[in-house]
Amino acid sequence: MSRARTAGRTVVGLDIEPGFVAAVQVRATAGDGVSIERAAGLPLGPGIVRDGEVADPEALAEALRELFREHKLGKRVRIGVANQRIVVRTLELPPLQDAKEIAAAVRFHAQDHIPMPLEQAVLEHQSLGLVDTPEGQRTRVVLVAARRDMVERLHAAARQAGLRPAGIDLAAFAMIRALHTGEGGATLYVSIGGVTNLALAEGTTCVFTRVAPGGVEALAAELAERRGLTLEHARQWLVHVGLEAPAEAISGEQEIVSEARSVLLDGVRRIADEVRNSLDFYRAQAGALAAERAVVTGPATSIPGFCDRLGAAIGLPVELGLVGEARAGAYGGLEGGRLAVAAGLAVEASP
Repeated sequence: MSRARTAGRTVVGLDIEPGFVAAVQVRATAGDGVSIERAAGLPLGPGIVRDGEVADPEALAEALRELFREHKLGKRVRIGVANQRIVVRTLELPPLQDAKEIAAAVRFHAQDHIPMPLEQAVLEHQSLGLVDTPEGQRTRVVLVAARRDMVERLHAAARQAGLRPAGIDLAAFAMIRALHTGEGGATLYVSIGGVTNLALAEGTTCVFTRVAPGGVEALAAELAERRGLTLEHARQWLVHVGLEAPAEAISGEQEIVSEARSVLLDGVRRIADEVRNSLDFYRAQAGALAAERAVVTGPATSIPGFCDRLGAAIGLPVELGLVGEARAGAYGGLEGGRLAVAAGLAVEASP
């Protein structure tokens, strides 16, 4: 949630989504940026991860084992999570500065702010320091709560694959760490892949985040079902057709071209609706910020015209969220947009 730096020991960032897993190792560069040192990815079969949660730990463990063995990646990993059973809240506590007192106060107030019993939750928090409010000085804290069973399944799959989890982090925080460029103002970050993961940040401080089911992977599954394609072929058709060239000018079987274009247009509309509804919900809160621009990452960045259409639909200028060498295109055979969250997981926040 602050400027990123590489960890003292090498950590591989591991982004696990429905349909795909990406692993990235980074190195520090001048200006506090990150540069991709190694990257690898592997498609996941349907049903292994659903809506951002591990549904088949054994199958995930086997896929991770294969990925790390084939690419000889380090076994120390930091894993990202993004699903609808994660809650992020901003608390304003009495003006405390001692870390132990803040932790105790967070624990005391947590049950009033999270919709799950504390004994079923894993809690983490980070203090943003003292702030001035109409009620006087308060200590502002970001609280993250996740279902314990969800975290345990993810951790167990990684351990079963022979990996050593160094931590589990919110994918939204990693996205901000990887893509923040130092510009001021509130920025909306959106990762569109196996799910649609959005975060609103002021600088590097996340003030709101939400995960919506569906994304590019759901669009590929929809096209595959309509036209009797494999998922891999459906993904390729979405990229081939895109949203820029006239449909009649695109080579290939015209029925598939027309179906792919229809799926993409409807997909942009649905995702834009989710983004607008999420921002409307956030704006109803006191002290809400207005996003000045959007940064979009994930597999959606590889679909021509997708991000421009999304920006027009949500009324924000859009930039592509790519990291390091991936800005020039694919890296190691992977689309650049697939690597941003994993790269952010491979670095940690400065104290």
